[in-house]
Amino acid sequence: MFMDRIVFHPNAYLTETKNIRQGLTSRTKILRVLERNSVTAGTLVKETGLNYSVILHHLRLLESERIVTRRADKKPYSWKLTGIGQQRLKTA
Repeated sequence: MFMDRIVFHPNAYLTETKNIRQGLTSRTKILRVLERNSVTAGTLVKETGLNYSVILHHLRLLESERIVTRRADKKPYSWKLTGIGQQRLKTA
């Protein structure tokens, strides 16, 4: 019997935080949405199904490692990927 292997986003792994499965899963959901477009935390709640406080917690963790950044000139903040971190490998 083979177990399904969960594939996490490469940028979901953080260097300054313990990487547990639940956190990796949440950050992967967030990063997949942010790969498509810059969005607000409210939009991330709708698209990922995660709680607002969970979204903010992980966005701040990702921001501390410069994986995401927020547009701070107006509220609500719009979050986007910085391009720093590991990149997904393209398969042929």
